[in-house]
Amino acid sequence: MKSVFRSFPTILCLTVGAPALAQTPARINPTDPQPTCTMCPGTYIPASELEGYARKALAEKLLDQQVRDIDIGKAQIGIGMVHRGRLDKPNPDSVAEHDQISEVYHVLSGAATLVLGPDIVNRQRRPATMRTVVEFNGPGNNGSKVRDGIAYEIKAGDVVVIPAGTGHWFTRIEDHIDYLMVRIDPDKVTPLKSEAQSQEYLSKPARRGE
Repeated sequence: MKSVFRSFPTILCLTVGAPALAQTPARINPTDPQPTCTMCPGTYIPASELEGYARKALAEKLLDQQVRDIDIGKAQIGIGMVHRGRLDKPNPDSVAEHDQISEVYHVLSGAATLVLGPDIVNRQRRPATMRTVVEFNGPGNNGSKVRDGIAYEIKAGDVVVIPAGTGHWFTRIEDHIDYLMVRIDPDKVTPLKSEAQSQEYLSKPARRGE
């Protein structure tokens, strides 16, 4: 009996400590590179939600909307929906450039002329308080044109990769262009946006300036 009671504290300690040990993910092949986002969940965005953003853009005359902003460990990924209407000639100072966030466009519908290049003429700093700067694409600049830029005729199905620091400039849009935007944010300068926040945003009119 004495030996049984003496061993009980040891058994109790092992039992109490077990959940704490179970919470630490096991390192499989610890000499191999480990995941940069430990035990992170995946993210699913249904087409119906994206369509909700497309409808909202038309109904409320919105241009750029952020659907999600997701932490993936060493970086964040933003998912946006963009709608641009007909454009016969470029708007003044409409070249855009983002210092820290790279962008990938997947064109869903429409067609446009998009000029890309790093040499931006008449570079002007975007106000730090702008909503797009704070929530979508971080600090950057506008400009009047892209010197020696390359013009691309983009259409539905095309993909465009725009590194941080590269100017992008719509000079013509036939009728409209809609594209899904992937924003790569290695410095995590924009706030996270969850599914719940997305649904709340869709449920009521956007704030002025969105």
